[in-house]
Amino acid sequence: MPKPLTDQEKRKQISVRGLAGVENVADLKTNFNRHLHFTLVKDRNVATRRDYYFALAHTVRDHLVGRWIRTQQHYYEKDPKRVYYLSLEFYMGRTLQNTMVNLALENACDEAIYQLGLDMEELQEMEEDAGLGNGGLGRLAACFLDSMASLGLAAYGYGIRYEFGIFNQKISEGWQIEEADDWLRYGNPWEKARPEYMRPVHFYGRTEHHPDGVKWVDTQVVLALPYDTPVPGYRNNIVNTMRLWSAKAPCEFHLKDFNVGGYIQAVLDKNLAENISRVLYPNDNFFEGKELRLKQEYFVVAATLQDIIRRFKASKFGSTEVVRVDLSGLPDKVAIQLNDTHPAMAIPELMRILLDDEKLAWEEAWDICVRTCAYTNHTVLPEALERWPIELFQNLLPRHLEIIYEINRRHMERIAALYPGDQDRLRRMSLIEEGDQKKINMAHLCIVGSHAVNGVARIHSDIIKSSVFKDFYEVDPDKFQNKTNGITPRRWLVMCNPGLAEVIAERIGEDFIRDLDQLKKLRKFVDDEAFLRDVAKIKQENKMKFAVHLEEHYKVKINPNSMFDLQVKRIHEYKRQLLNCLHIITLYNRIKKEPNKVWTPRTVMIGGKAAPGYHTAKKIIRLITAIGDIVNNDPVIGDRLKVIFLENYRVTLAEKAIPAADLSEQISTAGTEASGTGNMKFMLNGALTIGTMDGANVEMAEEAGEENLFIFGMRVDDVEAMDKKGYNASEYYNRIPELKQAIDQISGGHFSPSEPDLFNDLVNMLMNHDRFKVFADYEDYIKCQDKVSALYKNTKE
Repeated sequence: MPKPLTDQEKRKQISVRGLAGVENVADLKTNFNRHLHFTLVKDRNVATRRDYYFALAHTVRDHLVGRWIRTQQHYYEKDPKRVYYLSLEFYMGRTLQNTMVNLALENACDEAIYQLGLDMEELQEMEEDAGLGNGGLGRLAACFLDSMASLGLAAYGYGIRYEFGIFNQKISEGWQIEEADDWLRYGNPWEKARPEYMRPVHFYGRTEHHPDGVKWVDTQVVLALPYDTPVPGYRNNIVNTMRLWSAKAPCEFHLKDFNVGGYIQAVLDKNLAENISRVLYPNDNFFEGKELRLKQEYFVVAATLQDIIRRFKASKFGSTEVVRVDLSGLPDKVAIQLNDTHPAMAIPELMRILLDDEKLAWEEAWDICVRTCAYTNHTVLPEALERWPIELFQNLLPRHLEIIYEINRRHMERIAALYPGDQDRLRRMSLIEEGDQKKINMAHLCIVGSHAVNGVARIHSDIIKSSVFKDFYEVDPDKFQNKTNGITPRRWLVMCNPGLAEVIAERIGEDFIRDLDQLKKLRKFVDDEAFLRDVAKIKQENKMKFAVHLEEHYKVKINPNSMFDLQVKRIHEYKRQLLNCLHIITLYNRIKKEPNKVWTPRTVMIGGKAAPGYHTAKKIIRLITAIGDIVNNDPVIGDRLKVIFLENYRVTLAEKAIPAADLSEQISTAGTEASGTGNMKFMLNGALTIGTMDGANVEMAEEAGEENLFIFGMRVDDVEAMDKKGYNASEYYNRIPELKQAIDQISGGHFSPSEPDLFNDLVNMLMNHDRFKVFADYEDYIKCQDKVSALYKNTKE
């Protein structure tokens, strides 16, 4: 009789990829062939790689359907409080592998696809990213959906089904070129259209005040068509829903006014209404006050609130009749979370429904509204705060403007009573900003209309209370909270780094996948040679794999034994990719000066998209590619320093790059990065962090021990002190020879010999109006990077 397995051996068998049982594999093959035949109408002679991807996606999706229906049925019967996460962005990435992981189907699918003579990785590469987000804010929404499903919360993500997501970035002659992201071109197997829940959304028109209430009349109607995407929890049989709205013109659109010959034009004009859900605005931390964007913001809110109230009224122990007529219980059954101010219109829209449709008195309506809504602030950068011109509102949403005026009147009355005669405070706290053109401050609307306001890291929540929203904090201190951002360990460890997840699971079991606190159990392995060897081996394998990927895509030979130094995030002045550039140039100059010294080899990779209208950011990309052209082709440098710009950085590229990183660059000016989440992904995948005391870095340093991160540069207090005193860039330029040399090379055309003044505007910005004080942190950053290089040689440490 075989001797029983030890716990250790049993653990190895229960792979984090799930079990590949014989019946399971046979079923999957059968269903795969069934979908290829009946869904895709192909046989193996003519099927393409994309057909095979779709067949697999449908096969995996089949495993979601029963759980999805049962979950929604369960919520309907139990009638729990529901969480509605409203966001204009959901940066989901790919769905196939995440679904296999969460349903424990990965091994069985691998085996089935292998037996069918296909390559799983090739099929996964056919899936388009759902790029319905710009960066952190949209990816946070996606991580929250995974988390809430895994916790078994009755949660719904509501947003817009953009036909075109974040643009695809091409680099041409060193410059960023944008290409439309036609992600739906071949269809999306993960969504289900729900035309039976279509909702009308009104725009324009005028208001009429009658004795029995207010009517909003003569409006233009656009229909909101919902598409549902399943959101599976981690191995708990729960499947929640993300509902994204698509804009459709009503059938009678303009056709009633057509005259002879006007019919064709009227049908063509349907496009105008449908443009609302056409394209994601590609700005990160920047407000662009366009009418189409305000339409998008109201469109998602109006459709979603109708849905919420329909579900509230209907959902009560198995009856589809309208059973709840009393909306006073709404806050006990509904929580609406506003992801930044983009869905702020939920506040006046909920008030409009309660006042005009449900005929409630203002006081009761307002109480319901405030107790239902909560607001997450994502940035303190002034250029990112939404301020909508009043004329735009007057025209597009006249009833909502009236409601906002009334909210403000009552708000001002309250403040005036608390601070008699303090006109300046009234001006600062008003929802309406006076000026050459009056504007509505959407953050103020959110604070006044919500019962809770949170920042996204402790330092950011403190800054909100002490500066940006100080006046509001003084009046309502209990409203303000902190909720430090997080990431889902399913996608950002188990899925993207299965080797590391397996090594961890062998030591401490699999519970960490649901509860990352369990990783503390690894402390007892810090001196365990076998464990350290396993972890190092996985990192090296990940680096080799990424190096192969880079050689295929960038034709650059890279040294897999070099330190992989990554800065991947949106290109923005406050994130200080320029500081990284100055370090690269300094390193380059040092190697050129002493070519025979032993240097720690580095491959510096910088990736990220620049908003199409953000010229400085685009020029920063051009500088990075220019530095790469010089450094990578200098025979003296060899493979001791390589610079690569990672083209088209997106969720799927992050999943490949992050597990391969040795060093994570989190180098924003203290007080500017609200939280950061990439920082957490790198740390979870075993990279070390070089960073400032900003965003979540502060709490990460506290948790891991400051001695285990490379912290440098000014703290928030130092930055504030410098703002008072005045920042003088030339002082640093004249005092630090290596800095002067680097800047002189950039301005002298060393990196752009054919266009010597290509980077003059960047140098001029750095020297004369750099809001983010790059030079002030240069010296400390270089010293800190020297420590990084020294430590990299000592593998065990």
